[in-house]
Amino acid sequence: MWRALLFVFLINCLAYNARGDIGDKYMGAKYINNPLGEAVKPDTDPLIRYDAFDCVTFVETVLADGNLDKLNKIRYADGKPDFIIRNHFIETDWLKNNSDLVENVSAKYGKVAIRTVTIDKKNWFKTVHNINTNFKPQTVKLEYIPYSNAKNIRVSKPMIVLFVINNPKIRNKIGTDLAIQHMGFLMPDGQLRHASRSQKRVTDIDFNKYINTKVENKNNLGIMLLEIKK
Repeated sequence: MWRALLFVFLINCLAYNARGDIGDKYMGAKYINNPLGEAVKPDTDPLIRYDAFDCVTFVETVLADGNLDKLNKIRYADGKPDFIIRNHFIETDWLKNNSDLVENVSAKYGKVAIRTVTIDKKNWFKTVHNINTNFKPQTVKLEYIPYSNAKNIRVSKPMIVLFVINNPKIRNKIGTDLAIQHMGFLMPDGQLRHASRSQKRVTDIDFNKYINTKVENKNNLGIMLLEIKK
């Protein structure tokens, strides 16, 4: 009897260790769109906070383990808070400037496709913020797993998951194309841990159930999986 109980205990411990406690302390924190800024104009929101997140700042704060210096290195091209050089776009800024921290490993988990996206930061800054800049359009190719190949994916450690889209309406609204709509953590127990706009808090949801809601819209393409290096 005691051997059976010990076996169950060890299995539970291994399952917990595989999952880890990534983001646990922020569970239930409220969702607020764009909660962080530079604390000065044009974005006077604070540099860091722990009571509220959107999907990006939740992932960033967790990766930084709540440390402001680490968070700044993740959010800004040179680690110094400045609205113009913030990693506004996951596609061209965030992934490139955090390549020492994360790696796209989508191809290890399913048959992949390519989403080509052109980010026009100059037009976006002018359209959305009425700020003149000299940025040139950047085109990148993103490897992702289409939703048809993304069901029943299992990971042995928490991964960052990015949700890939192709929505022409966004281009007309914000002045540039966009390929990444949402992000969170895919946990080893099959849960998606994210700051949810619809639930208005940081929460867990069954990953397969979540992506089943995505395939209903033809503009939703699939997911990218990022391995956390450190």
